[in-house]
Amino acid sequence: MGEQKQLKKEFTVRTMTPEDYEGLRALWMTIRGFGIRSLDDSREGVERFLKRNPDTSVIAVAKDKAVVGGILCGHDGRRGCLYHVCVREDYRRLGIGKAMVVHCMNALKAEGINKVSLIAFTVNDVGNAFWNCIGWTKREDLNYYDFTLNEANITAFNQ
Repeated sequence: MGEQKQLKKEFTVRTMTPEDYEGLRALWMTIRGFGIRSLDDSREGVERFLKRNPDTSVIAVAKDKAVVGGILCGHDGRRGCLYHVCVREDYRRLGIGKAMVVHCMNALKAEGINKVSLIAFTVNDVGNAFWNCIGWTKREDLNYYDFTLNEANITAFNQ
C-alpha cells in the first residue's frame, strides 16, 4: 500500500537516419545548456553530416517511438569524433549513453578508425562525470583551437 509501481523504460539503440531529425531536434531542445548551431544543426546540416557518415551516428528510441538519446558520430579517415551526445533526462542512468557510445565505437572500428575523441564543455558536470565513469581519458596535454569560417553559424544555448 502506498507503493508506486515503477514503469520499465524500454529503448532501442540503432543507426541514425535523416528521417530521425525531427525527433532528434526535439530531444536537443529539452537538454539544458545544450548548444545548437544555426547551420550545422539544421536539418540540412545534419543530413549533410549523415550523408558523409551514414553508418556511425546513433539514436535511442523509446517504446513510444520518442527519440530519447542521440550521438552524431563521424570520422575523417583517421580519427572519429562524437558530437551532441545526449540522453533525455528521464531516461538517464539506464545504460542508454553507454550503449550508444559502444554502438558508435563499433561502427568506427568497422570503418578502420582506431581513436575517437569528443569535446565536453567544462561546465557540463553531468557529461564530464559520465565520460570519466565509462573510462574515457581527459586530455590535459593539449589546447583546443577553432576558427569560425561562417559567421552566420550562430550557437544558441538552451536555458
